[in-house]
Amino acid sequence: MTDISKRKADHINLALQAEHQASKSGGFERIRFEHNCLPELHTDEIDCSTVFLNQQCSAPLIIGSMTGGCERGESINRHLAEAAEQCKIPMALGSQRAALQDGLAQDMRRWAPNAILLGNLGGTQLQQHGVELAQRAVDSVQANAMIIHLNPLQELVQPNGDRDWRGILKAIEQCCATLSVPIIVKEVGAGIGPASAQRLIDVGVSWIEIAGRGGTSWASIENARIEQTREQQIAAPFLDWGMDTATLIPRVRSQSSQLGLIASGGLRDGLDIARAVRLGANMSAIAQPFLKPALESTEAVIEKIEILREQLRWTMFLTGSKNLTQLQNAPLLPA
Repeated sequence: MTDISKRKADHINLALQAEHQASKSGGFERIRFEHNCLPELHTDEIDCSTVFLNQQCSAPLIIGSMTGGCERGESINRHLAEAAEQCKIPMALGSQRAALQDGLAQDMRRWAPNAILLGNLGGTQLQQHGVELAQRAVDSVQANAMIIHLNPLQELVQPNGDRDWRGILKAIEQCCATLSVPIIVKEVGAGIGPASAQRLIDVGVSWIEIAGRGGTSWASIENARIEQTREQQIAAPFLDWGMDTATLIPRVRSQSSQLGLIASGGLRDGLDIARAVRLGANMSAIAQPFLKPALESTEAVIEKIEILREQLRWTMFLTGSKNLTQLQNAPLLPA
């Protein structure tokens, strides 16, 4: 097993442990809808479908980036991809670096020929290898868009993590100008705040995934993998570093009405998806809650998707929202 494969396997095992999940769900617990006791709707009328990357989706839900490049990665991705295909929701891949470095093809399209697939590379990999690597990543899975993930805190905590972050914004700008598919820039748990969002908007990024604090803590996971006590002591104050997702969504939305905004980081159910839509997100991405079902079967993933969609539909019914446009204007209780 290579060092990268071992790290990815560690990530799966640790992500399943509650101690590496944030104690609060991204600030969503503070967001409360006004209950509508007169919804004047039949539940059959409720439509939670949406359009993402010019394709119809059954809900504003993306299977978030998880894993790749380890022994269990293929079966996990197969179960996720088959479920995404059947349920008509997008799927974001984990980092494709290992597969590209090893010359391994990720034949995701045999499992999801029609689903929206989002490729994934790290910002430092883009900085080091340029647009050519990103295009290879797109072509290898016939991706509909490319995620560039930014994870400076995780890299600081990770043994031998990337320390040179110079030139990444320029590399993203070049990707926006030349790549054959749209770019989605995401964090991995510390959030993209207004200042960083504006810099990304200014270089041509049309989709941002907030990925704030509240879900899986990759800093905590990497800290658990450190064997040196000194490094653990240095990292300790930063394990709760970051910004809450629910706080960031309206602030970033206020900067641009045209920006595509994906909420992630602490979303755990369909009510959180509804809250994110109400705050200004176009889509929501959920990862960790799919990990255990993905280790089991395609059917288990499908069941989880159906539960999330039904929870979203319940929220829409209880707010009198026939569709997502109405949900965006549903009354909230004062904070």
